[in-house]
Formats: sequence, structure tokens, C-alpha cells
Amino acid sequence: MEVAKRLEAFGCIILYYLRNKKPFVSYPFYSNMVELAATSDALVLCCSMNEQTRHMVNKEVLLAFGKKGVTVNVGRGALIDEKELVKCLMEGQIGGAGLDVFENEPNVPQELLEMDNVVLSPHNGAFTFETHMALTELVAENLEALFHNKPLITPVRLDIE
Repeated sequence: MEVAKRLEAFGCIILYYLRNKKPFVSYPFYSNMVELAATSDALVLCCSMNEQTRHMVNKEVLLAFGKKGVTVNVGRGALIDEKELVKCLMEGQIGGAGLDVFENEPNVPQELLEMDNVVLSPHNGAFTFETHMALTELVAENLEALFHNKPLITPVRLDIE
């Protein structure tokens, strides 16, 4: 809902897909991803990955977009069938993609790196204030253990031959 609220501020028309309609959501509901894609200029994916959502954006959904359609994935890489996405982008069957997650992270298909209609970004979903503070505390605790000759809390094992 937070992404929808932000996009609405830019004048975007918001539609949504879920398995079941949410009674408290006022946006138009679609129970079929292909129909949603056919009605949309852009799809923004920000859901969790599970058996039902894996490859929810497949070839059929991508083709329903048309040549101007853009997909943005800030959820999980496997929400999109990445091989089909690359193929559709290379063949000009969709307009573009914005990705900060990838199906086989950390491996990003070389083709995506070379396309002008693709924007790639490191995943920033975990960079909250709370996460930053927890990491800062963990580093401090590791340094304290190191300087007091105690076992590190999160040691990094280096297998050097």
C-alpha cells in the first residue's frame, strides 16, 4: 500500500492484483495478472516470493503489456521469469524494466547490463534505520571481542591455500 500511495501522489492510476480482493483497498482489483498487465503501462512488483508468486510475471503477462509496458521489481527476483523478461526486452516486445532484485542473485544476466531500456540498482529494501543501527552495533561488538582476544560474534572464514 505504501508504494501505491507514493505513486498516486505522482498522478498514477493505481490497480492491484491479489488472489483475493481486499475490502479495505479502494483501488480497482484484478484477479488475473494478464488482464492487469493488458490494462497497465507499468507493473510494480513488491510482494513476497512463494509457490504462488514465483514467475507470476511470465511470458504471457509480459506480452500482455505491449511494446510500451515497463515492469519494476523491488520484491524478489523470482517474481519475474527472468529468461522471458530478457527475451521480451531484446525482441522489443516490452518497453523496459527497472530491477533491484534478480532471479539468481548475485548473478545478473549480461544482456540486462547492456540494454538502454533497463535500469538496474542494488536492492535497498533492507537499508532501514533499524537495520543500519543493528549492523553498527554488530560491528562494534565484533571489534570489542577482537581487541579483548575473545571469539568474534560473526567471524568470516577465509580458506586461503
